[in-house]
Amino acid sequence: MNQKPILIAQISDLHIKAQGKLSYRKVDTLGALRQIISRLNALLPRPDAVVITGDLVDFGHEEEYLTLKEALQSLMLPYWLMVGNHDDRQMLRKVFADRDYLFQHPDFIQWEGECGPLRLLALDSTIPQQSPGELCEARLAWLANRLEAQPRRPTLVMLHHPPFISGIAHMDRQRLHHPERLAAVIARHPQVERVLCGHLHRSMQIAFAGTVACSAPGASHQVALDLRPDGPANFCLEPAGFLLHHWTPDQGTITHQCVADRFDGPYPFYDANGLID
Repeated sequence: MNQKPILIAQISDLHIKAQGKLSYRKVDTLGALRQIISRLNALLPRPDAVVITGDLVDFGHEEEYLTLKEALQSLMLPYWLMVGNHDDRQMLRKVFADRDYLFQHPDFIQWEGECGPLRLLALDSTIPQQSPGELCEARLAWLANRLEAQPRRPTLVMLHHPPFISGIAHMDRQRLHHPERLAAVIARHPQVERVLCGHLHRSMQIAFAGTVACSAPGASHQVALDLRPDGPANFCLEPAGFLLHHWTPDQGTITHQCVADRFDGPYPFYDANGLID
């Protein structure tokens, strides 16, 4: 049976505040989300689904989730929600009670879904009221069980916290504890096409456990690229963006970074006379 290509959009770290209040008194996170939604709706081909890898809102308040839910009504694509360290599990489930997948696990917001031949496995790496992340034995056992159940099906594994050191010191102090435990599970399962994460507000890629780990850029603001060991915790208004993960049966997954800002083009390279001079 021929399998059609699958296109998954990944957005992350929305940090929505109630009624569009500015984040850090500077960043219009709601306006940025609306711009990304407009870009996603206009893409050709249109993505098959959107995964949102955590920090959906800024403080986990009900009003913030209600603002997010209203904004997502304009997204003309199926979407899947995940939690980050800024989120509140109970409040997310209350506001998005219609999203059955959020209730698959009794204790954590961990879920499995599918998009054509691709399988999606979402992990809950959060520690309530803390910035760093962890994957306890129960969460890792859930992942191992799901991977073992379909060992030949191409799979995206997703979590909020990156399982690698970024080099940005203040973010690395908030990273996933004991990433080697996740790596041990992933390494046993070659069907894992990507390990997707957020949290860093920057696009990064690294070899990880026999596959590739990718972090998504922030949907509005980016963490400042400062690789000094004592670099301050700063953000900047570099262009916001998202990732497109394009899976084909003959090649697997290739990841494209896209910007959310409007830009000129596309323009042709060639006219009737050949390469334009």
